[in-house]
Amino acid sequence: MGKIIEIKNVTKEFKVLNRREGLKGSLKDLFSRDYKIVRAVDNVTMSIEQGEIVGYLGPNGAGKSTTIKMMTGVLEPTSGEILVDGNIPYKNRAKNAENIGVVFGQRSQLWWALPLIESFKLLRDIYQIPQENYEQMLELYKSLVDIEPILHKPVRQMSLGQRTLSDILAAFLHDPKIVFLDEPTIGLDVSMKAKIRTLIHELNRRRNTTVILTTHDMGDVDALCRRIVIIDKGKMLYNNDIEHLKGFFGSYRTLKIRLDGDLEQWAQQLAQELPDFSVSADDEWISVLVDEEKAKVIDVLAGLQKKYRIRDMQLEEISTEEVIKKIYEEGVQ
Repeated sequence: MGKIIEIKNVTKEFKVLNRREGLKGSLKDLFSRDYKIVRAVDNVTMSIEQGEIVGYLGPNGAGKSTTIKMMTGVLEPTSGEILVDGNIPYKNRAKNAENIGVVFGQRSQLWWALPLIESFKLLRDIYQIPQENYEQMLELYKSLVDIEPILHKPVRQMSLGQRTLSDILAAFLHDPKIVFLDEPTIGLDVSMKAKIRTLIHELNRRRNTTVILTTHDMGDVDALCRRIVIIDKGKMLYNNDIEHLKGFFGSYRTLKIRLDGDLEQWAQQLAQELPDFSVSADDEWISVLVDEEKAKVIDVLAGLQKKYRIRDMQLEEISTEEVIKKIYEEGVQ
């Protein structure tokens, strides 16, 4: 298929003023040359094949948005090389814009007061999409999701889910080679999340569109991504497929138990009793993450049964979410 994005030893630094407190400090800052250098992206190298869906993950402030802004041509790297479909993004921004679609930070590219179909027509003219191609994309959209009810609805009257769905459709409309999606399902209900994940997957499969997905929702990652890249403090921590990732923590199991009463309170009590384990609770279960190299799940369960009346239990492999949380906290050994 060939590499559509190549990033080699890319670093991005920002010059940040060391600010002082108070009004006097603010006045002095107007003439200050006391700057520090902040390295938002630190010597990152990766390549992405055409047609891949890649999860680009990391905690807040890790450098994800900065990397994507360099790939879209908004920022120029301090050092290193970036090629997107053979173009240097910041030098060929117009050419690069023809080949990419973006749904970024909940900022809509749709016209607020116009019906969705009018926004599509404007985008058709902006990107100079041939009429035949435009009509083919609309037919494809109609086959994938029920867009008829919203095509003639002003964007300002849409629900959050409908707007998000419409923005994703708009990003794919000119049949770009690459689409960047930033938190596409944030704030949506379970039904709309599933619909949007299916839409992204089908558009990727049918149009062979490369998708770069930044998200904190591990449901998005599990549903869409075979490969993930993890970045923290500007440095790349991981770049491989999800199954390989779980191999780093293959000895971990999640013991899920159900007790009578307030599970959150029980979880707090268990966390004090089991300081070497990660304990959490949701509406149904208390989860205890066990490293079997240090303690056997059966022994942990036996100890809990002596103290508590356990109504039900389950045993699960470590989830993608737990693995990524541990990598944020501990890194990859």
